[in-house]
Amino acid sequence: MWAAYAVSAYGSGLGFGALPLLAVLVLHAGPAPVALLSAVGPAVGVLLAVPLGPWVEYRRKRPVMIGMDLARFVAMASIPIAYGLGGLSLVHLLVVSALVAAAKIAFNAAGGALVKGLVAPADLLRANARFESTNWSSIAVGPPLGGAAIGLFGPVASVVADAVSYLLSALGIAAIRAADEPPPRPARLRAGDVLDGWRHLFAHSGLRRLYLNQLLVNGLIMATEPLLAVLLLRELGFAPWQYGLAFAAPCVGGLIGSRLARRVVQRSGPGRVLRVVGALRAIWPLGLVFVGPGTPGLILVIAVELVIIVFMSLFNPVLATYRLEHTPADRVARTLTAWSTGSAAAISVCTALGGLLAGLTSPRTAIAVAGGLIVLTPLLLWRADFAAAAPPSSAPQPPAGPAARTPAGSPRR
Repeated sequence: MWAAYAVSAYGSGLGFGALPLLAVLVLHAGPAPVALLSAVGPAVGVLLAVPLGPWVEYRRKRPVMIGMDLARFVAMASIPIAYGLGGLSLVHLLVVSALVAAAKIAFNAAGGALVKGLVAPADLLRANARFESTNWSSIAVGPPLGGAAIGLFGPVASVVADAVSYLLSALGIAAIRAADEPPPRPARLRAGDVLDGWRHLFAHSGLRRLYLNQLLVNGLIMATEPLLAVLLLRELGFAPWQYGLAFAAPCVGGLIGSRLARRVVQRSGPGRVLRVVGALRAIWPLGLVFVGPGTPGLILVIAVELVIIVFMSLFNPVLATYRLEHTPADRVARTLTAWSTGSAAAISVCTALGGLLAGLTSPRTAIAVAGGLIVLTPLLLWRADFAAAAPPSSAPQPPAGPAARTPAGSPRR
């Protein structure tokens, strides 16, 4: 599963920003259509993914993941085919963007549930730290290589690499031979089951605070990315290679933070790590307000982004482990679907509001407001009770007594 995750992550890194780039280079789209593609496609994908939580929950997870990988392969592979036939359009790119976004949410929901079954509880943090380090290394290496591939082989080269990575990921998932049984399915699914993931998140005091904190932190940090692009490239005159370096080089911090996660948790405990590191990752974005032109400005951006990523990559695997440990096995897919859709919606809203504020004032002012709000987010974590127990599983339990047997596919403890 780690190998499948790695090949998919590096493929997505190679294809990072490929759809907007195609819209500009091939379709000669202006700023408004490109913004539409970047915002509307993922937003539609989130809406498509909302009802998938219960559907994923009560099915075997590996076939769902393979199906989502194949769906993404077909969607992405349709782009070079349409390009070769001269039929590529903005509508086509919008549909692909929405389908890939929805499939990603369903894949991650099934993947989280599968990890909970594959990995012993004592090793969950180590596994999540490896996923985290792989993710950051793919972000550091993928986009520069994808840009080089586009320059050498044409505008759809990175899209082809991304599509092939989904096919290889599906083959990796298919190679897993561990037991994979769905939770017992209720006699009748109700429309309200779609909301069960959010019910669990808000019923658990620790998860509730972490969820709200993540919505704000992710939304506000991602809202600063396009603002920073305008500030660096347009107002401060940074060259494109400098802009790429400013965001690729700090990703090495992801390897540092994720490698430290297990050691820090062993020394301080997960609750303290979530509080302290959650606060430390929130105080640095405000430093981006002071970026200036030239080499000193570039060094400042790299330094601030590096520190942010170190603390984020330390925080994220601890959060992912805590979330799995405090979610019953029969609610993991619905909970992760709720988490992903809420996060995507928060990013869309914060990005839109940040752009509106930058238009009314300036990018630097909007970055300052976002940074100031991020500084307040640790208040949600500081008094959280991270020792709270998870609500009991809603799945029917096997009968007690000597005749009771462990259901097939139950994770070994």
